[in-house]
Amino acid sequence: MSHNITLRLPNEAATLDLGSRLAQSLQAGTTVYLYGDLGAGKTTLVRGLLHAAGHQGKVKSPTYTLVEPYEIANKMFYHFDLYRFNDEEEWEAAGFRDHFNQNTICLVEWPEKAGNLIPYADVEIHLAPDAEGRVVNLKSNTEIGTECLKRLSAYY
Repeated sequence: MSHNITLRLPNEAATLDLGSRLAQSLQAGTTVYLYGDLGAGKTTLVRGLLHAAGHQGKVKSPTYTLVEPYEIANKMFYHFDLYRFNDEEEWEAAGFRDHFNQNTICLVEWPEKAGNLIPYADVEIHLAPDAEGRVVNLKSNTEIGTECLKRLSAYY
């Protein structure tokens, strides 16, 4: 029961808007993987999502801290950036598994760096630059992910 959405985003504002729309579609207990090369727009998308959810401050890439927690309107968001992982065993050593539960929304950049140890994604987002900005493909892997993308489809 997979659901797919492919979008062309012409600029940063469109990427932030997608993040905003996604924030309205997510529910607690959702894990989102973000794929794309450096500069593809992963953190920009997360910034749009967190600001739409109600975060007032700066949203930075957690490249060096590996995870940034955000408590917004009684919801816990965790923004992971696993780019600096050299070995998937670092995932276990860091103790991140506890952040993934029915009460949190986890947004994971570079999930492939954790191998098969990371919890399964409800939604996968693939971002890639193209001549007119970027192309984004969203794919659901679970019932929660499918419901999220169905809600998101109402905007696109």
